[in-house]
Amino acid sequence: MQTSLPADYSQTEEGLQANAILRSCVHCGLCNATCPTYQLTGNELDGPRGRIYLIKNHLENDSNGVTGLKHLDRCLTCLACETTCPSNVQFGHLLDIGRKNMSKAIKRPFKDRIKRFLISLLFSKPTRVRPMLALARLSKPFLPQKLAAKIPVRIKSSKTTGSTPGLPKLLTIQGCVQSAAAPQINIAAAKVLERTGFHLEEANSDCCGALAYHLADTDKAERTIRQNIDNWYQDLQGEYGSLVVTSSGCSSFIKQYGALMQSTPEYAKKAEFISERCRDLSELDIQLDIKPIRENCTVALHSPCTLQHGQKVHGKIEALLKKAGYRLVPTMDEHLCCGSAGSYSLLETELSERLLANKLACLEEDQPDVISTANIGCLLHLQSGTERPVKHWIELLV
Repeated sequence: MQTSLPADYSQTEEGLQANAILRSCVHCGLCNATCPTYQLTGNELDGPRGRIYLIKNHLENDSNGVTGLKHLDRCLTCLACETTCPSNVQFGHLLDIGRKNMSKAIKRPFKDRIKRFLISLLFSKPTRVRPMLALARLSKPFLPQKLAAKIPVRIKSSKTTGSTPGLPKLLTIQGCVQSAAAPQINIAAAKVLERTGFHLEEANSDCCGALAYHLADTDKAERTIRQNIDNWYQDLQGEYGSLVVTSSGCSSFIKQYGALMQSTPEYAKKAEFISERCRDLSELDIQLDIKPIRENCTVALHSPCTLQHGQKVHGKIEALLKKAGYRLVPTMDEHLCCGSAGSYSLLETELSERLLANKLACLEEDQPDVISTANIGCLLHLQSGTERPVKHWIELLV
């Protein structure tokens, strides 16, 4: 693809990156075949190729306006297009550049700005999510059924005891939403790892920064990243072997810290160190102590986009569940997003609900006993559309 970015921008670090990505695209359109939003709307601007043109035009001419930003907002950032692309176009990074520049140049409608501000404010800290969830649960009987279904039930979980002397330690994060909505996930991970011979401890943390970043609030995202680096760096240099993350959305984003902070000299090397030490729970380089737990129990596994497209992790969860005695049922369109995508389900409700319905139809086709996933956002989103149990895969191994 030919480009003509302004000279003052094309020589900046970001401009050089954007130009290289744009020029790598041969506009073949294969990406549209696996794009969830293009499949729903059939609109070229709701597919990766169309969005690339929108970003290109904006960077070249400061054009497209609110319409262009709308189509970028409607992207799930699922990265299925990157998995498909024969030219290895780094669409996710280009999208981040496009969203950031358009968001600065174009003033969003007041209602949209307020909604984004509240999402970023309320969902970035567990100390805010917990009281909000408690209030929502009290109000649940009086809410419309569709809205009430989105409120997760409270699960009583008791924390595990302190570290067993002599066990090597692993660090994990609480998660801004997960620790409030589903604390049993980290507890289950700690139990399985303790049985394996490792002690899991939660780090001092709130959000990983992904929420603000995907809302195009890069300043807040970078502040959060710097705070997390300050909290985790010394620990990971000391007694903790790895940063093990139980939500694939968070592990995928933390692995990007090195790239995101490369232009910040005082944090660049520390960020790269943390990214290198970060592991999604499913890709731990240890043999988990898996005991046969269930027989004749069928599981439909939803592999989140952040795991299969973002981190390129395949087959590991399936192998662990099979080792535990579960029978996995095949599901159609495994590569397609469920529609959660962080804050997407709150901002693009109509498209998100259609994607959820399509995903559940595939997952429930063989009437599994349980649906399992690896990301808190996907878990809560899937729960809102089905009466069938939806659990994090590590919960099935306790």
